[in-house]
Amino acid sequence: MGSVTPELTHVETPPEDQGDLPPMDDLIKRIPAPAREVLEELFRPRFVTVKRIPVHALKP
Repeated sequence: MGSVTPELTHVETPPEDQGDLPPMDDLIKRIPAPAREVLEELFRPRFVTVKRIPVHALKP
């Protein structure tokens, strides 16, 4: 039995230059406040402890 190859239905075209992007602050304002808070909570790094590491632990 032969194999069936699906028909190519999507062909990518190179992106067109659509001008300048809006300022970052304007884009951030488009995101609803509750969603921004969740994004901050999930993706903002948190530093919870500080530990002193011996110098010899840093060198290979």
